[in-house]
Amino acid sequence: MSATNLDRVFHERGRLAICSTLVAQNEGVSFTALQEACGLTDGNLNRHLHALAEEGIVETERRTGIGRPQTIVRITPAGRARFLAYIDALEAIVREVQRSTKENESPIRTMPARSTSQ
Repeated sequence: MSATNLDRVFHERGRLAICSTLVAQNEGVSFTALQEACGLTDGNLNRHLHALAEEGIVETERRTGIGRPQTIVRITPAGRARFLAYIDALEAIVREVQRSTKENESPIRTMPARSTSQ
């Protein structure tokens, strides 16, 4: 597995945080709660949500009723599948790095020499 095969739409801190939060919430998350969970400003969250919505990864719903209107953000079924495939690819890369690191390690590890001077 190569890092070039990773889905670039998720390979950005803000979008990774958004999708990681949404994938665990089937009912969706309010815009405000998502903003707090991801540590993003209104503008940054809006920009990332727009990019994800254009790809069909997330959808928003405006709820009105008692009190202030609320925007609910959900990951779409296709978005969930695509995000989980991205996570699988990322995990495969990590496993490959760990495997190759273990193969290249020396079986005998030496401790650094202790200094005896005072």
